[in-house]
Amino acid sequence: MVETTRIVLAARPEGAPTAANFRTETAELPPLEEGQVQLRTLYLSLDPYMRGRMSAAKSYAKPVEVGAVMVGATVAEVVESRDSGFAKGDVVLAHSGWQSHDVASASSLRKLDPEKVPVSTALGVLGMPGFTAYSGLLKIGQPKAGETVVVAAATGPVGSAVGQIAKIKGARAVGIAGGPKKCAALLDEFGFDVALDHRAPDFAEQLKAAVPDGIDVYFENVAGAVADAVYPLLNTYARVPVCGLIANYNAAGSSEGPDRLPSFYGRILIKSLTIRGFIQSEFVEELFPDFLRDMSDWVADGRVHYLEDITEGLDNAPEAFIGLLEGRNFGKAVVKVAD
Repeated sequence: MVETTRIVLAARPEGAPTAANFRTETAELPPLEEGQVQLRTLYLSLDPYMRGRMSAAKSYAKPVEVGAVMVGATVAEVVESRDSGFAKGDVVLAHSGWQSHDVASASSLRKLDPEKVPVSTALGVLGMPGFTAYSGLLKIGQPKAGETVVVAAATGPVGSAVGQIAKIKGARAVGIAGGPKKCAALLDEFGFDVALDHRAPDFAEQLKAAVPDGIDVYFENVAGAVADAVYPLLNTYARVPVCGLIANYNAAGSSEGPDRLPSFYGRILIKSLTIRGFIQSEFVEELFPDFLRDMSDWVADGRVHYLEDITEGLDNAPEAFIGLLEGRNFGKAVVKVAD
């Protein structure tokens, strides 16, 4: 029997996750059945949505049960196969979660070509985050040439792709990030037109000066104070794809203060705003083939760049994930589990 080392949810967090919310253990894998493959994890993706899955609150997906393996997309090597479509040594995109080995149904896997691009990109620019940016921006945001697109968490895998796709479509890209290093990358690495530091004491004033013609598309990844500065600057008929609310993920309860919902609704009405939340999976059937074609071409010809923040070792995944929620990562957060 083959053993897997796995990190499970030890307890549901109250507020920000800590190391105590995770536990490392070993378990035996079940024997292979027909149509299954045994996998050895090479890379594990860390993504903000995982914080929501640690909670028992009702959401778009079932929560991780206490004692169960933490969820996550993985790039893995086939160790053994009982399916004609996969052979030992193949590299695949899987969803094995936070563990070193797994047994998976062959039908749930996508074969990758290590000769074309680094296989870790299947977890980032050529995977779920890249597709989130592509589908949310083009389906909901619908940027037009000459318009202004603003995106928060702009150096992350979703935000950086949003800005670069906006530029490809002829729009002006304004990125918001935390700290001078990330803002420099927005300009030098990703080609944004403007980079703003949300930590600056005069951030709201800087944003207003950076968008003299207002904002036509705001790709929402953060909420909180960033959104407070953005919403008064939205133009009539502006579009807001709501992808994430990372500023709120660790909230332990309802926020204090006045109810601002009536004024928010008033702004939607007066400016004829389109605000739509989305989960990328709802667009897979319609748009994923186009995404793979377009994004692969854009990466190959240099029109889309990407950064990866790689942590070595599965045992370091909890600390890297906590850092992700605090904004300490610089690029797509990936854990290298094995060579």
